[in-house]
Amino acid sequence: MASEAWRHIDILRQIRNHAVRDYYQTASGQRPSDYDQHDRLTEWTDRWPTFADPSQHAAQQAISQIHDDIETLQERRDEGYNTGRLNWQGTGEFRSVSYNQPRRWNVDHNTGDDRLVRFRLEKIGWFKLRAERAVPPAEAIDEVVLKKEPTGEWFVSLVTTVEDTPEKPPLSEIEPGNCVGIDLGITSYIHTSENLSVDTLELSDEYDRYAREQRKLARKKHGSAKWENQRQNVAKAKREIKRKVLDYQHKLTTWVVTKYDVVAVEDLDVKPMLETSQNAKNKQDAAWTRFLDLLEYKADLHGTHIVLVEPEGTTKECAVCGVETVKPIWVREHSCPACGHTEDRDLNATKNILSRGLQQIGAGRSESTPVQTALPTFTPQREVVDAKRVVEAGSPGA
Repeated sequence: MASEAWRHIDILRQIRNHAVRDYYQTASGQRPSDYDQHDRLTEWTDRWPTFADPSQHAAQQAISQIHDDIETLQERRDEGYNTGRLNWQGTGEFRSVSYNQPRRWNVDHNTGDDRLVRFRLEKIGWFKLRAERAVPPAEAIDEVVLKKEPTGEWFVSLVTTVEDTPEKPPLSEIEPGNCVGIDLGITSYIHTSENLSVDTLELSDEYDRYAREQRKLARKKHGSAKWENQRQNVAKAKREIKRKVLDYQHKLTTWVVTKYDVVAVEDLDVKPMLETSQNAKNKQDAAWTRFLDLLEYKADLHGTHIVLVEPEGTTKECAVCGVETVKPIWVREHSCPACGHTEDRDLNATKNILSRGLQQIGAGRSESTPVQTALPTFTPQREVVDAKRVVEAGSPGA
């Protein structure tokens, strides 16, 4: 099955590249839509019979993805970014096939275990599937994505609809103690307005291994069997880093949304920070964009309000009097020259984040909303949580 699936994916790559060329060779203003190119697919399969081997539905999905990517590029240009065209994809760069019509797949549950089933994809055939949870019946699946990872492993993603998500509690019923502000940092991964600091992951050993594997790859002849084996070793080393970070983020975001009813966090634009900051690598390791995405995703699952606030000035402003004080990054203590308030720099920022978040959700609300309640003056002793206490063995992401 694996060799046949990979052959189909490579043909889909060729269809995708041909559609990209067809799009850009057409004069601007007359370029085809995805529906136009769906119609042309029949002509292409007549001219190149190999194009008929994979599922034609999957081929249409590959073409539709091109136009989704083109729209994304245009949106980025409208925002002022300098973007180019879609790139030609070489062998091995296109790694997945997707279906979004239930008649294109089937599930055989006659194995005695709902997590060990036989699965069929159109034109590819039947294969054994070992899932992390019970596999739903075929008609309950909305989309299927089959992907070969750079490590050589195969994965199937099944997309389903969950209806019974909990309702978020009314803002008027939320107590101040159930609200928290979170500051995303470098010395600590997050710092909360309750003075809880969670360490960043220690990944130096993993990065050392990744660098060693890359050096070994550089000594191999490109394209040889030994080069391919070593390329997979590099991919596995990189995957280990990615999985540890993702596992860490899953556990941390789940803890946050299950402990609090309102979470205020900075709405960070990470890209320019990575381009200009000397701490770019650390910030990339922190994967803040994905952390925020997971936080909002988990909040919907657990009925928690997420409030994104403007980050500018949260570190400078005094949480007591609001006077701004400019501080270089290495100064870790906030000391207000106006009112004399002194406390940890990150803790001061989290209080400002929480205050802004409460103002946003309290605008136009009744007087019983949390924004009308002052923040507690008592600050608990700073507690530092080691990242190893967050990342546990045996989790789905490990």
